[in-house]
Amino acid sequence: MTSFDGFVPNPDLGELAAVNQQIAETMQYPDVTTSEGLAMIRGMDYALSRDLNQSVSERTIPGPGGDLKLRIIRPEGPIKAVMIDIHGGGWCLGTPQEDDWINDYYAEHSQIASVSVDYRLAPEDPFPAPVEDCVAGALWVAQNAVAEFGTDRLLLHGASAGGHLAAVTLLRLRDEYPEVAERIAAVSLVYGSYDVSGVPSRRQADHNTLVLPVHWINGFVDNAFPGLDGEQRRDPSISPLFAKLDNLPPALFTVGSLDPLLDDSLFMSARWQAAGNHADLDVWPNGVHGFNNMAPKTGHAVVERISSWFTARLSA
Repeated sequence: MTSFDGFVPNPDLGELAAVNQQIAETMQYPDVTTSEGLAMIRGMDYALSRDLNQSVSERTIPGPGGDLKLRIIRPEGPIKAVMIDIHGGGWCLGTPQEDDWINDYYAEHSQIASVSVDYRLAPEDPFPAPVEDCVAGALWVAQNAVAEFGTDRLLLHGASAGGHLAAVTLLRLRDEYPEVAERIAAVSLVYGSYDVSGVPSRRQADHNTLVLPVHWINGFVDNAFPGLDGEQRRDPSISPLFAKLDNLPPALFTVGSLDPLLDDSLFMSARWQAAGNHADLDVWPNGVHGFNNMAPKTGHAVVERISSWFTARLSA
């Protein structure tokens, strides 16, 4: 695991091992390609439950598919930057509320306001619908940051499918709205999927893989990118690992060592840096996919690490 500016993450390995054992013994995996299976997992709460200390509000703006909801968490006092947050959920589930405790921490400890995009979900609205919503949300933030939050500095954050959407959104902004991309000071990408056709670690997943067994991975991808074969899914507009990665802001990649999407972060961080950008990579021992939302002690350590990294980048 790498460190940044002397900060060394300290995961609770015993806690992570216990989470892994509990998942192996109890977790059920409905068929996500059926309406019944989707309804079941959409009714589950995947986030740690914690009290919020900062102001929470919602805003509705015009979006590509109709009204687009944004969830805003802002700290008291001066705001250093506004973070565009994109939640996870395999492109098929999840809400901005599931990131509340994380964004509340960033607000309190790094003076960062967050704007979370409630993007459209697959299979009802497959790709590119979600990224179109994320771009629309990012443009609203860019246009209103100074008036609403008193700063023109931007950040970008996404986890799991949100990490994928954050990377694709960033590339869209760089290519189509460079004046917005240039204002993004740093990016946090947490166990994202950057090659949706499947990196080696994902291809090694089986029905016993914790959290993301092979049938869930394939089901989520088929829902979100229907009718596309492997080569079509490698198109740079879909799989950012294959895109040109020049002129991008500093990025922190976070992933667990037991995550089937491990190689996505390993490969993407290497290409990010090879393209001339700054990249930091944290691989957390014994971490499964979503480990920071399942293990309270380690989850706190992860969010503290990312918050400290954001603070350092904003001060650089």
